[in-house]
Amino acid sequence: MTTLKHPFPAAGRLLACALSFLLPAAAAAAPEPAKKGLTVEDMLAMQRVSGPVVSPDGKRVAFTVRDTDVAANRGRTDVWITHVDGTGARRLTTHPENDTDPRFSADGNTLFFLSTRGGSSQVWRISVGGGEAEAVTELPLDVNAFRLFPDGKRLLIAVDVYPDAATLADTRKRDQAREESKVKALVFDELLFRHWDTWEDGKRSHLWVVDVEKKGEPLDLMKGMNVDCPTHPFGGVEDMIISPDGKTVVFAAKDVGTRAAWSTNVDLFSVPADGKARPVKLTAANEAWDGMPAFSPDGKTLGYLAMARPGYESDQTRIVLLDLATGKRRVLADGWDRSPDSVVFSADGATVFTAADNLGSRALFALDVAKGTPRILHGRGTNGDAQLAGDRVVFVHDRLDAPGELYSIKADGTDVRAVTRLNEARVNAIAWGESEQFTFKGAHGDTVHGWAVKPANYKPGTKAPVAMIIHGGPQGSMGDHFHYRWNPQAFAGRGYGVVFIDFHGSTGYGQAFTDAIRGDWGGAPYEDLMKGLDAALAKYPWLDGTRTTALGASFGGYMINWINGHTDRFKALVVHDGNIDERMAYFDTEELWFPEWEHGGPPWEAADGYMKHNPVDLVKNWKTPTLVVHGARDFRVVDTQGMGTFTALQRRGVPSRMLWFPDENHWVLKPQNSRKWHEEVLGWLDRYTKK
Repeated sequence: MTTLKHPFPAAGRLLACALSFLLPAAAAAAPEPAKKGLTVEDMLAMQRVSGPVVSPDGKRVAFTVRDTDVAANRGRTDVWITHVDGTGARRLTTHPENDTDPRFSADGNTLFFLSTRGGSSQVWRISVGGGEAEAVTELPLDVNAFRLFPDGKRLLIAVDVYPDAATLADTRKRDQAREESKVKALVFDELLFRHWDTWEDGKRSHLWVVDVEKKGEPLDLMKGMNVDCPTHPFGGVEDMIISPDGKTVVFAAKDVGTRAAWSTNVDLFSVPADGKARPVKLTAANEAWDGMPAFSPDGKTLGYLAMARPGYESDQTRIVLLDLATGKRRVLADGWDRSPDSVVFSADGATVFTAADNLGSRALFALDVAKGTPRILHGRGTNGDAQLAGDRVVFVHDRLDAPGELYSIKADGTDVRAVTRLNEARVNAIAWGESEQFTFKGAHGDTVHGWAVKPANYKPGTKAPVAMIIHGGPQGSMGDHFHYRWNPQAFAGRGYGVVFIDFHGSTGYGQAFTDAIRGDWGGAPYEDLMKGLDAALAKYPWLDGTRTTALGASFGGYMINWINGHTDRFKALVVHDGNIDERMAYFDTEELWFPEWEHGGPPWEAADGYMKHNPVDLVKNWKTPTLVVHGARDFRVVDTQGMGTFTALQRRGVPSRMLWFPDENHWVLKPQNSRKWHEEVLGWLDRYTKK
């Protein structure tokens, strides 16, 4: 395990120190401008680095950078390129529309990428030396994701179509008819009829092969199949892969029939890239989730992730290695109690690189394929998007006091180096709250982890009001991570001491700890939060226990409602997209597998599971001032739950306020809405914690 080095070379630091002695005394004594804590404006100004892709020779890396256009109320993305050694970083595309998902050609001289220029998402290409980009596809429908075949002559693209449509043009014709119709009614015969924040329209994501130069009618590899690909949560290109010889495509897809709303069964399929045979299901024996396929460099092994328990979306993921010649499978590192998020083979196929939640961080791991032994390459902060670059691994790294940048590390876990420093000046201009992880004895006598963050520019001997943030999921983790919606530093920058706890149900502490929340939403998690807050107040004298607040979203929002019924220790609460009534929430939501797993089945079969820890039953106890936040396009936790919460608070005479976003889903994504969110949330906490 290694730690990140100072971003400046030692020689440069020594030179800077030497030069400081040569400055005139007056200049040397000039005070530096006072740094301020992180604000929402600082977060919006950060450049967001993602999606690194390494060139075939391992010397360069292309990646996507998002800049926030506050005036236009949106983010816009460009493709950048740099050398793996960290030199020569430059913006390669500068179009006003979004350019994303770069892919190198086989010779490394051209970059293919997705762009929304022209009003449609299509594949474009540009020389790595710069110049004008040109369109590669000019299809009547949007391209959602793509991969480049090894020969560079073909593309594998994902496009939404009607399964029975003969051509892409036929789908577009039907879409136009809908757009022009005065009748906007939708008719549904089965679930899911809506998902996340979108109403279903009968289209399915299919994979197509496109000739780069001929540009004829694409070949549908999934013709007539009533399945969606890719289907990994928020997934895309990671669920579609091409074999090294370019002859086979493997993809993940889910049957969208009548069980789609309460089944987590996603399968891997294999299909010849020439389309001369139908797709074959590779994982029929597993009725749980399979996805994230990756070929070994020699093409003989298919690695992928798999869960074992049907209906459980947060089951442990395991890396499965499938011998394509014999059909034999084995779990890599079978006794490893973590959930890897990807499969990246080394050049010789002897090592698999991946990332996984680990004790409040997201660590980068290397797994020996022969022995199955995992080792940590880099443990601090949040790490992911690993890509092989010769004898190094390029990855995205962030932490509580720094947004994501590209780093590289030797495959043996030594010599960590910064590859990009796009946010360096912005980071250095901010006074960051010091953070520390702590542990305590929580529910069932188990060791539970938490974090505490000091207020920015903390003055010794003073006490700060407390903001306890409760993470969602509930199977998730809030740790050493730079977040753009629930960033602890934004509260520390306002003068709050911040506490957050990875309660029972959190990830990164073993699967049994994650599983423990099932059927116990208001039990062990609530106990952990209260004990964790007590432990933090006892350990950190700079926290003012008489001025505590709590806030959370999703499961965290549910927990705020549960807290309101159990204690009045908090001066103020914020509930964002949280359920008030678990029983009714089952009928509101779209992914039924989630409540059925968590509460033991549908409510007509497992009524006790829904009523065991139901906030609505304790509204009579509510007395803490509460801000309610909800998005109208949230189909996961429908906004009527927020309306019900606000109604109960008002009818009870509890000081309350509702912030409702008609154009947001489960998150607040638009820049100006984010400004409003921070203004309202921080203002609400200030109102009840000022002395």
